[in-house]
Amino acid sequence: MSEQTASAKAKEQTSKRKSASVSKKQSPTTEASLNMAELRELAELVNEHGFTDFEFENENIRIRLSKTAPAQFVQAAPPVAASTVAAPQPSSITAETVSAETPTAAAIEEDLFKITSPIVGTFYRSPSPDKAPYVQEGDRVSDSTVVCIVEAMKLMNEIQAETSGEIVKIYVENGQPVEYGQPLFGIKK
Repeated sequence: MSEQTASAKAKEQTSKRKSASVSKKQSPTTEASLNMAELRELAELVNEHGFTDFEFENENIRIRLSKTAPAQFVQAAPPVAASTVAAPQPSSITAETVSAETPTAAAIEEDLFKITSPIVGTFYRSPSPDKAPYVQEGDRVSDSTVVCIVEAMKLMNEIQAETSGEIVKIYVENGQPVEYGQPLFGIKK
């Protein structure tokens, strides 16, 4: 059944109610033309026919029924540690010695000082499109070194390193929007 058919049925029901209320000689006060039972019935009719939006209006009442799809939550699988992945090993090296000598990516990430965005805005690595980036991976920085710009509301905010060390990771691409507290750079002290 289409929305037009449902709308026509609703108008028909309303006109029947109007004629019934006129025949009962009610007082001329303005009353709602649908009670809760009729409203539930209308909602069931809308749901039964799979409508996502339904709107009805007359001189006394306006009804809008709308349903949205329920939010779907996706839970990410836990990360797999590098030492649990079975890789072909030379016969002279055991898996235990490989995992003990090679630090995992998570362990390396934990050791980094992260420069985070102090505001919501757009990340820029250089002062203008035709200039070189402020810093690149492998560069040494001091606490007062400008590492990027975050633009917010047409204001260019220079972001400083806040610590001394080597830039080992750049988390954001040039021109990408960033959130408050989002990591921008990883520095190894």
